[in-house]
Amino acid sequence: MEKRTKDNPWKLKTPPGTSEYTMHVDEKDGKEVLVCTVGKTVLLYDIRCITDLHAMLKKHGDWMDLGGADEQKPAKEGTVEAWGRSEKNPVKGWYGLKKGLRGRFGVYLPPLMEALGLAEVTHEAKGNRMRAK
Repeated sequence: MEKRTKDNPWKLKTPPGTSEYTMHVDEKDGKEVLVCTVGKTVLLYDIRCITDLHAMLKKHGDWMDLGGADEQKPAKEGTVEAWGRSEKNPVKGWYGLKKGLRGRFGVYLPPLMEALGLAEVTHEAKGNRMRAK
C-alpha cells in the first residue's frame, strides 16, 4: 500500500463531494496511524482498518451502505460505520483512536479505499455505498 506523509497527503472528498479533507500516515505511540484532517479537526484511525475493511468487503461480496455517524450517535446496523465500531470486527471495537472523534469511519475511509484502488464508492447526495474491488 502506498503510504503518504503529511507533506504529500491524499487529498480527498467525502462521498457526496461536499467536503474536502486530507489523509496521511504518521506514527503515534510507536504505531502507524491514519491521520484525517478536516478543516482544523484531526481524527486518527488505526492503519489496519484499510486491510481489515477490504477483507470484510470482499467477504461481504456486495454493496454495503456507508452509514456515517459521529461517535456520540448510534450507527445504522449493517453499515460500514457500524462495522468500524463493532465488537465483531478484528480489533473488537473502534478503529477511530481519538476519544470523542472516533466516528465518521463510514464517511472518511471509503474515499481513501477508492483512491487506493481497493473499493468502488457511490457519490450521491445521500445513501452512498461501497464494495470491494
